[in-house]
Amino acid sequence: MNIFQAFRLALKSIIANKMRSVLTMLGMIIGVGSVIMIMGLMQGVTNYFLESFAEMGINMLTVTVSSTGTRSVSEEEMFAITEENADIFEGVSPTVTSSFTLKNGSTSISSTVTGVSETYQNMNHLELSQGRFINYADIVNRQANCVVGTYIIKELFENNNVLGETISVDGESFTIVGIVEETADGEEGSADDCFYAAYTKIARKSFTGSIKNYTFAAHDSDMVEEAETILDNFLYEKFKDEDLYSISTLTALLEEVDSMTSVLGAVLGGIAGISLLVAGIGIMNIMLVSVTERTQEIGIRKSLGAKRKDILCQFIIEAGSISALGGLIGIIMGASLVIYLGSQFGVNASPTINSIIMSFSISVAIGIIFGYMPARKAAKLNPIDALRSD
Repeated sequence: MNIFQAFRLALKSIIANKMRSVLTMLGMIIGVGSVIMIMGLMQGVTNYFLESFAEMGINMLTVTVSSTGTRSVSEEEMFAITEENADIFEGVSPTVTSSFTLKNGSTSISSTVTGVSETYQNMNHLELSQGRFINYADIVNRQANCVVGTYIIKELFENNNVLGETISVDGESFTIVGIVEETADGEEGSADDCFYAAYTKIARKSFTGSIKNYTFAAHDSDMVEEAETILDNFLYEKFKDEDLYSISTLTALLEEVDSMTSVLGAVLGGIAGISLLVAGIGIMNIMLVSVTERTQEIGIRKSLGAKRKDILCQFIIEAGSISALGGLIGIIMGASLVIYLGSQFGVNASPTINSIIMSFSISVAIGIIFGYMPARKAAKLNPIDALRSD
């Protein structure tokens, strides 16, 4: 008997016992569908994080220093190291962050004010809908000028024509010279919730001594590692102690997030994979029942010249076919659920090729492995005893 005859007999047996075959496939359908759904959603979540970090700028590096009486670094030295490595660094901006009360008339809110340099806009690819960004003159003269996001405007003003208007920052008036283009519907805590001013002005207003935070930008994300090495060597030479400074990158955080989602996906996939094991046991059980029911058929086939390997092949292919068919249905259901749930959660999720290939291969393998014992039992039946069976 060739393999095509075995497949035909297997399909004939599956069709002849429709309800039993469907119930046997159910565990495989659920298991494969769960694996496809979980892996697809986790990949969608990972891609969402990657895109979010990319918008924030994965070419950015943040440096924090802790100056002591004898060891410190100045803004001029930070600017100098950037210029010396202009082929690696796009720019640097001292950064001062502090919370203040912003007020216009009788309306006030508490918000975070960020002091930056004139290079901050290009480094972060900030687009302005009106006006200009902080310039060099603002930095040198400590001008009380500011650039705000639409959330600040909506909270403090009745209209959007606020260029040239003033905002009281803890009692000191700051003139609005620019408005950041809206990207998040002006929501609180989003990129539209921002207030930028000259870092020299904010440092003095918040009684900050030496600048402790700097934001660097590499020309490309591929240069971040080299940029980090340059900064690490420079700062170690200045401080002689790694505990006095830190360098953090979004690339490192992104890799950590990717690693965490991969581990979580593997754990959830493993849990879903348990149902595949249960499905395999179900297939083995139903094939044992099938062998018992078809004992006389096996005896007849053996008496007509069927060899042990023919019987073995027939029942293994039948078990594999049931499992593979359940796997295909599970793949279709899992893929549909991934796309549907992804759209509901606002995540661009789709089934991955690797998960489809892996799930189908595992479903076939489980059918063959768990179908082997019943097939072996059928192949070992004595034809005389089989024919005598009721």
